[in-house]
Amino acid sequence: MSTVSRRGLSSPRELTRVGDRVSFLYLERCTVHRDDNAITATDAEGVTHIPSATIGTLLLGPGTRVTHQAMALLGESGAAVVWVGEHGVRYYAGGRALTRSSRLLEAQAAAWANRRTRLEVARAMYRLRFPDEDPSGRTRDELLRMEGRRLKECYRQESVRTGVPWRRRDYHRDDFSAADAPNQGVTAAAQCMYGVAHAVVAALGLSPGLGFVHSGHERSFVLDIADLYKTEIAVPAAFDAAAEGESDVPTRTRRALRDRISRTHLLDRCVNDIKKLLRQEDSDDATADTDRMGLQTDSGGLLDSGRNYGDEPIW
Repeated sequence: MSTVSRRGLSSPRELTRVGDRVSFLYLERCTVHRDDNAITATDAEGVTHIPSATIGTLLLGPGTRVTHQAMALLGESGAAVVWVGEHGVRYYAGGRALTRSSRLLEAQAAAWANRRTRLEVARAMYRLRFPDEDPSGRTRDELLRMEGRRLKECYRQESVRTGVPWRRRDYHRDDFSAADAPNQGVTAAAQCMYGVAHAVVAALGLSPGLGFVHSGHERSFVLDIADLYKTEIAVPAAFDAAAEGESDVPTRTRRALRDRISRTHLLDRCVNDIKKLLRQEDSDDATADTDRMGLQTDSGGLLDSGRNYGDEPIW
């Protein structure tokens, strides 16, 4: 007998606040199922019960299987579900966003759809990356040249700081091991930062493909956000890892990034920076509690849905 719609969904107000939840839970090589209002993780050591409403994001690593009932419960509980690589390094796919509001997504789409505002956001991104330079009035070509110069200088400075020789950025798409130690570290750091940025973008319900600097790729906006912290967090972590030796550089890079991400509160910064870029700073945690479906009017307002307005005046 079908159990669909047997009971109503919990409202956002009834759910545990995101700020009070475990930030993420990583599972691998197990089967995820449901037992009442808890999810279960079953592996060779037995069954573990996990209250679904206490999870912010569930990371499903290699070897995991998840049932339909488990996904239904996680969705109702407002938990995000992300399919990742081993140890959570790569982001492969994600479930629903943590927010039920489309406010940030609409702001992103509106800013992206206008060439003038799209350039303004791109300039704001460069302003965040390089606060000692003023990108106002610069063209896109000038912004790209500025970025190129600053990245080259960043590599040079990190080489001097760590004593790691640096020749040039050398990325081998089909043969990771062909690169030298610092290049392996930079590549590993970039992949990790893409995963972090993608998780935040997905959690906020934004479109990964609507980029302001990058364009033409399904993760353009993800790359935009990850690049905000490249010279501050990613590149230094890569050179620190390379300075410890030429073996196992990617693993050391990921560990160094983990520590830097925690120390700098990067996830909070990502959320705040995205809101600032989209001019939605006043969109506080209450946005995540919004569960209102409205009808758009000519004046830009929202009417309550679920009603037939017929011939009555809209406002």
